[in-house]
Amino acid sequence: MTKERTFVMIKPDAVQRGLVGEIIRRFEQKGTKIVAMKLVSVSRELAEKHYEIHKGKPFFEPTVKYIMSAPVVAMVLEGNDIIEMVRTMIGKTDPMKAEMGTIRGDFCQFIGRNLVHGSDGSDTAEFEISLWFKPEEISKYTKIDERWLQE
Repeated sequence: MTKERTFVMIKPDAVQRGLVGEIIRRFEQKGTKIVAMKLVSVSRELAEKHYEIHKGKPFFEPTVKYIMSAPVVAMVLEGNDIIEMVRTMIGKTDPMKAEMGTIRGDFCQFIGRNLVHGSDGSDTAEFEISLWFKPEEISKYTKIDERWLQE
């Protein structure tokens, strides 16, 4: 097991649908540690930087506009193999292929409105965390339940 951090964004459709608490609840009940969290009205500059890997693709501009359409909740989660855990909990990008029990499988209908983003690897997580958070915004603490969750 590798202790690591990942970036999670609860997207505008989740905020608008009142699913923020449910999504955070799922991560907390799994035992993940939230080390940073904030509500953000996303600027065009931030949206374009976040999605720059997709620049030139047909869905780039609609995705940038969508992510700017309402606030998002940006978070940094920490834990053992957290990147893989979070991506499993979120479910496949296409909600029609996402398993029931995952966030997308339970709450999504359309690929373009898939509620939540999670970093897809350690390099991406590092880039996204540094894009959305200053180092001083990330807390360092020990959760009381860590000794009960880990061997």
